[in-house]
Amino acid sequence: MAHLSPKELLERLDALGIRSETIEHEPVFTVAESKPVKAKIPGAHSKNLFVKDKKGRFFLISAKDETPIDLKRAHEAIGASGRLSFGSAEQLKEMLGVEPGSVTAFAVANDTEGKVTMVLDANLMEHERVNFHPLVNSMTTGVSREDLVRFLRSTGHDPIILRLPEPPAELPDNG
Repeated sequence: MAHLSPKELLERLDALGIRSETIEHEPVFTVAESKPVKAKIPGAHSKNLFVKDKKGRFFLISAKDETPIDLKRAHEAIGASGRLSFGSAEQLKEMLGVEPGSVTAFAVANDTEGKVTMVLDANLMEHERVNFHPLVNSMTTGVSREDLVRFLRSTGHDPIILRLPEPPAELPDNG
């Protein structure tokens, strides 16, 4: 089955009555690489992790770009079985229709079989406007947090919204 193109995704947002703003920019592959681009775009920016648990269940975790996430403990918070590992590029392309570097909450629209559980970090959802790639990393699309949830539900992915565990604080060196 064919996956949505960025144009089709934006048309779907429009059809749902979701106001969005899309900005084209040079392709960015990492949170660090995208800092100059993000500085010009209002709202919270995201990082998106495509992970699987020991039983082969898949999760898409969307968090605020600067939020540290303790991946060793995240499985407990999201109800996964055992520690999480990253899904392969092939699984990402097959299930969500995107390449590494373009992972986005919007990609669950391509998961028509409902194999992926959508997880939104509470730190991201504290912001009025949230920004994601519209299936490619050469554009950024901003929507309201309420419209993001509405879009996700329209794809059959009612998101789990929770505060993900952060890594333990480094203890000061007393030596």
